[in-house]
Amino acid sequence: MKQIIQNLNSGETSVIEVPMPVPGPGQVVVRNTRSLVSSGTERMLLDFGKAGWLGKVRQQPERVQEVMRKVRTDGWMATLDAVQNKINKEIPLGNSSVGVVVALGNEVTGLKIGDRVASNGAHAEVVCVSRNLCASVPDSVSDNDAAFTVIGAIALQGIRLINPAFGEHVVVYGLGLIGQLAVQLLKANGCRVTGVDPDAQRCALARKWGIAVVCNADGSRAASFVKSLNDNKEADAVLITASAKDDEILSDSADMCRKRGRIVLTGVVNTQFARNDFYKKELSFQVSSAYGPGRYDYEYESGTTDYPEAFVRWTARRNMEAVLQAMAAGQLSPSETDVVIRPFSEYKEVYEALGSGDGIATLFAYPEDVSVSDIVRCPSARAGSGEAVAVIGAGNFCTRVILPALQKHHLRVEMIASEHGLSAAQSAKKFGIAAATSYTRHIFEHDKVDTVFIATPHNTHATLVIESLQAGKNVFVEKPLAINSEELEAITAAYRKAGKVLDVGFNRRHAPYAVQAKRLMGDGDRNINITVNAGAITSANWLSDRAASGGRLIGEVCHFIDLAAFFAGAQVHSVCAQTSSSDEENVSMLLRMDNGCCAVINYFTNGNPAYGKERIELYGSGKTIVIDNWKSMKAYGFKRTPSFAAGQDKGHAAQFAAIAERIKKGGTALIPFESIYNTSSTALAALESLRDGCWKSVR
Repeated sequence: MKQIIQNLNSGETSVIEVPMPVPGPGQVVVRNTRSLVSSGTERMLLDFGKAGWLGKVRQQPERVQEVMRKVRTDGWMATLDAVQNKINKEIPLGNSSVGVVVALGNEVTGLKIGDRVASNGAHAEVVCVSRNLCASVPDSVSDNDAAFTVIGAIALQGIRLINPAFGEHVVVYGLGLIGQLAVQLLKANGCRVTGVDPDAQRCALARKWGIAVVCNADGSRAASFVKSLNDNKEADAVLITASAKDDEILSDSADMCRKRGRIVLTGVVNTQFARNDFYKKELSFQVSSAYGPGRYDYEYESGTTDYPEAFVRWTARRNMEAVLQAMAAGQLSPSETDVVIRPFSEYKEVYEALGSGDGIATLFAYPEDVSVSDIVRCPSARAGSGEAVAVIGAGNFCTRVILPALQKHHLRVEMIASEHGLSAAQSAKKFGIAAATSYTRHIFEHDKVDTVFIATPHNTHATLVIESLQAGKNVFVEKPLAINSEELEAITAAYRKAGKVLDVGFNRRHAPYAVQAKRLMGDGDRNINITVNAGAITSANWLSDRAASGGRLIGEVCHFIDLAAFFAGAQVHSVCAQTSSSDEENVSMLLRMDNGCCAVINYFTNGNPAYGKERIELYGSGKTIVIDNWKSMKAYGFKRTPSFAAGQDKGHAAQFAAIAERIKKGGTALIPFESIYNTSSTALAALESLRDGCWKSVR
């Protein structure tokens, strides 16, 4: 199957061959029949991509401070790597489509294979979408109309925030695609509507819906014209659907609003405004986010969790359903808004002419006969030496760290898998991997694959590790190994039976400063103090979902438990964890080691991001060593006080170099399984200690 992607660095659009996606719980696989190209939204993305570095900075000035802060904490090289990774991404385009259901994941209700649905699917022959972001299409609604559902829901959500009463006068400022749909929905709501736009063609189209129109082609303020069309009365509300860089539109909207009027922004305009414009009239101003409650909420978008209708009447999906009902009732006719229909194969011509054509929007029409496959072969696969390997997962860590390391050490990557296939196909193309798939069974069945690298969400690690071991593969898995004791015991049983090598990505023990500090300290009793300024995350971050990540204590603190055990040269005997909050994210943890060493791990999310993320202090035998965020190290108590500064290195390079050497020449795991098991058990025991408020022994 084919999908359109855009390179954020160059702005170039292309089509990539993608394997058939696998629906997870709460997900739906849809064969698209139509998808909408919105000239406003997608032109903005293309312009951003084609802009140079300076142009990109100007469009996202708020990112500059983030970059400079990272430079101060992590150094120039780490910052440059992170920025380049962001900029060099290839992103899927499109967010409004219609098609036929071809597969359903677990926990999907209300749909069956063969149903027509509208969704936020991308420009692709086949898409995998959340059940909560797709809606059944009534029989009387055409595909051409249904393809506008998401854009219609964006307009509807803005109108809901305005909360117009029957008979009120509402101004729609901006008569692009969203504005045209908003005009029709407001008319259906019993409102008097005035449209404003500098484009004469859009104004003429809006008049079809029986509204008054102000065409301010000369760039003049529209407030006086709007008032003159309304017996010099001011509007009850303004819905801004325009896109502009100055603050004139917001000021003009305030001018045309009555006292205590409402202004809602669904477009993109400068929100700098004069206080007096809003103070004198006590105006309210609100920004509308996408197409309703649930959008950008990780749990809602997983498709398995919905908001109770009694408390959140209009969610993203319910707004989509309302838009489709309006189409079925003849109250909304999107395909009459000057739309051009082009075959999907003509995507290049569409994007080259984007914004300069006659239509407000373009619909891609897809062929009925779509060629799909579980596996996509890469014609530019690179040859490698040694045993073949495969990779499961193609997220940021994999593409930034794992795949470059495998490429550097000339390992032959036979296959890469990701759930929805796109990221796997992109990675195969970029790194010259032989094949991409969305089905992990193809990796387990591959007779040439010796080692499987796993870098997927934490709640999938145990299952994938066990399946890899049972298939006779050696395994490298990013931390954590497991997120609960049941998973840990199941992995242990599979490992004992398989007799294969199992490595876990505890990279910090391989960092040059860590290795050097341990050598300098020598043997003997010591105290270890590790402080992590982890930083806060939003509820939209997948790490906030404990069912997926295990929580940050399980998913991240395990790194530092392993590091403490490495410095102590012993396993953890018992653990006590305390927190001042109820969210288990700000933790102080005390570890007792088998050999009498003690370690304190402070993992905090409430610190300032300008402070470095990690600080390690080692004390013992009259010596003190301090590692500052893996950028520098100072040692005290030696004949001469050495100081080291070689740039930030968290041990990934050395770790993967050692793994590559083992794959090529054979050997044992980098960390004994007993130590890996002890680290995982300690993290789980720390969670129990946190909840019970007492010391816990570690098995």
